Amino acid sequence: MAIPDFQTLMLPLLQFCGDGKIHTNSETIEHLADLFSLTEEEQKENLPSRRQTIFYNRVTWARAHMKMADLIESPKRGIFRITQKGLSVLKENHQRIDLKFLQKCPGYLQAKSGKKQIENLPSSDSNDTPHQTPEEQLEDAYENIRESLATEILEQLKSVAPDFFERIIVEVIVKMGYGGTRRDAGQAVGKSGDGGIDGIIKEDRLGLDIIYLQAKRWQGTVGRPEIQKFAGALQGQRAKKGIFITTSDFSKEARDYAAMIENKIVLIDGKQLAQYMIDFNVGVTTVSTYEIKKLDSDYFTDE
Repeated sequence: MAIPDFQTLMLPLLQFCGDGKIHTNSETIEHLADLFSLTEEEQKENLPSRRQTIFYNRVTWARAHMKMADLIESPKRGIFRITQKGLSVLKENHQRIDLKFLQKCPGYLQAKSGKKQIENLPSSDSNDTPHQTPEEQLEDAYENIRESLATEILEQLKSVAPDFFERIIVEVIVKMGYGGTRRDAGQAVGKSGDGGIDGIIKEDRLGLDIIYLQAKRWQGTVGRPEIQKFAGALQGQRAKKGIFITTSDFSKEARDYAAMIENKIVLIDGKQLAQYMIDFNVGVTTVSTYEIKKLDSDYFTDE
């Protein structure tokens, strides 16, 4: 089944703590994963940042909100147990515990003082999308901004002058660690009159190996015949490695062919090229930087 949202995890988590014993994070996550029949792949699925699994993140936020509502408490780092208030809530046999329910708990909103209070939440039977954790909201927003930026970059790549497009490709490759300096890479790249570039570039600063490079600003999908021609060009140059870059996309047949031949050919489509430009700061500028911090529990440990 799909990974449950953090509000759906609240009641099962509280029920698990209903025995009054102290529980650890790891055993709680293991119990909830079994309860919701999550596969190993679902349990290992990461947030886009890959710093934390989605399931761990959602369990953590479910626990944090219930702690603010005084339904559970943490006597020490990494462990927690149900409170008397939590036991009383369990005895009421609620069908669901969510943020709207917690807002009715005395002290919950006060515990959130200094933060933006959650208002106008949908009811528990709402058809709205389940609430994400703050990390998921932030990372989704980041991915949306990044995808929008990539689309803008791709449109610009399709409209710039041919010689400028050549310089962009060279700069991306140099920033990725190939070709030595930008000047060396630029000298190694030949010219063509089709709005793309065809030439060789050093794989490293010493020039121990070379890479045959071809880039085309196409509107349509690049098919297998073009990759076959490129592979033939590699053989003619006695080259073993090549990069084929396009502002459009590659057909499945083209990708399958590149994967099966002896020569190593890397295919970079327009979306990937735009992402590389973002990653290596080519044609983009930083507008804002946000630091996400968490509590350093060790700092507050009384030795």
